[in-house]
Amino acid sequence: MSRYITVKEHREFSRAYRRGTSCVSPVLVTYALKIKGNSLRYGITTGKKVGNAVKRSRARRVIRASYFQLFDQIKPGYVLIFVARGKTPHVKSQVVQKAMRQHLLTLGALSRHDEEDHHEKGTAGID
Repeated sequence: MSRYITVKEHREFSRAYRRGTSCVSPVLVTYALKIKGNSLRYGITTGKKVGNAVKRSRARRVIRASYFQLFDQIKPGYVLIFVARGKTPHVKSQVVQKAMRQHLLTLGALSRHDEEDHHEKGTAGID
């Protein structure tokens, strides 16, 4: 079984949009929905406003890479939906990762203990 479980069905996205809480930044919108159980699922959406197919694909790659970097620090029991914005394909992945880290902290999905350890090491999420 895969370690990363993706959200693929429209009804799961819709439920996260309706019932979840959200955080917005210029490069990313994050929706978090607390669920029963110990699973952690994620989905990525990129609308046509982001740009052509190449830009939308880059936006998804950057968001996915940021998610994989933060995966071990995210608490289980959430459905996370990441929505690309117009600036997403034009920025470095570190910018998206920083925004995602801040969103997950605000939404309570990131374990604060791991966040503090990461800053003490001086890496601040850049590996």
